[in-house]
Amino acid sequence: MPLSSSSRRRRGGRGGRRGRNAPTAPAAADETETRNWAELPLDAISAILHKLDHVDILMGAGQLCRSWRGAARDEPELWRRINMLGHADLEHELNFPGMAQAAVRRSAGRCEAFWCEYAADHDFLLYLADQAPSLKSLRLISCYDVFDDGLTEAIMKFPLLEELELSVCPNVDDSGVFGVIGKACPQLKRFRLCKDVFFDYEASEQEKDEEALGIATMHELRSLQLFGNSLTNKGLTAILDNCRHLESLDIRHCFNVTMDDALRAKCARISTLRLPNDSTDDYDFIVKSPIWRNSESFLGDYVGSDSDYELGSDDYDDYCDPSRYLDGVYEDELNDEARMLLRGMRMLMK
Repeated sequence: MPLSSSSRRRRGGRGGRRGRNAPTAPAAADETETRNWAELPLDAISAILHKLDHVDILMGAGQLCRSWRGAARDEPELWRRINMLGHADLEHELNFPGMAQAAVRRSAGRCEAFWCEYAADHDFLLYLADQAPSLKSLRLISCYDVFDDGLTEAIMKFPLLEELELSVCPNVDDSGVFGVIGKACPQLKRFRLCKDVFFDYEASEQEKDEEALGIATMHELRSLQLFGNSLTNKGLTAILDNCRHLESLDIRHCFNVTMDDALRAKCARISTLRLPNDSTDDYDFIVKSPIWRNSESFLGDYVGSDSDYELGSDDYDDYCDPSRYLDGVYEDELNDEARMLLRGMRMLMK
């Protein structure tokens, strides 16, 4: 990267021992030429920073010297569209939520797009909601500390939102959230909800379609991707009937959907259509095999893949025995009401 070469020197000629009578080279050839990056004009520094990744700016380029720190800190336009994607390998080395907050603060209220992975949590979302009233694009990937309540509270303050992605955010699982999004963001045109894996759990058709029914309130959608979702034909029908502007629909790994003639007729108007069994070669994330009911992977999900207990064994019964956990509760740390409840439960189990 050009910035790391600031201390390198270029010499006018090749070094070597000269004879006594060798002609003296011009003085300019012996002088060392050094580029002073700190003296670059502000517009040149700004142009360089605009070509860099925002994480790189926060980590390095923006700390180079006083003039560069000022350019990185005091130009809100640089932070209008914040992209912190592509640094998953640094998740355990950097404070992504802190860096995200610093980036949003530098936007001075002008942030229109925020994209990140591993960087968002409850507190950051509320901060973003207060600092970015003009936000139009929000992409959250692998944000395990984002929960329903925080997202619901924040999304109410993004009335201009046009794009929303919630990929591999497993703690956003309350179907009511999507209905809130539909009402709070009437201009939403692109929505992406990608699950980590398709999970064939036992539930009623209504329960499997709760998320889809919330998504059906997003009437202005042009593009929708639901990867590994539990929706059924009924839920997909609701989306197609209520999102009349859809141009792109991706329901790969949504294996509860069976494309019958009625659904194919409704999808005929959609220009880009990806069906449950279509290839995932161009998918952005790791594709995991579906987890089917009664399979070993399904049972392991409940007990834990590293569990030493087998279903139906005496050891497993003991593992699930509530008294096993109650015995480890320290009564001294409980208030009077909790202590009385604990004692009552112990008496009931005798």
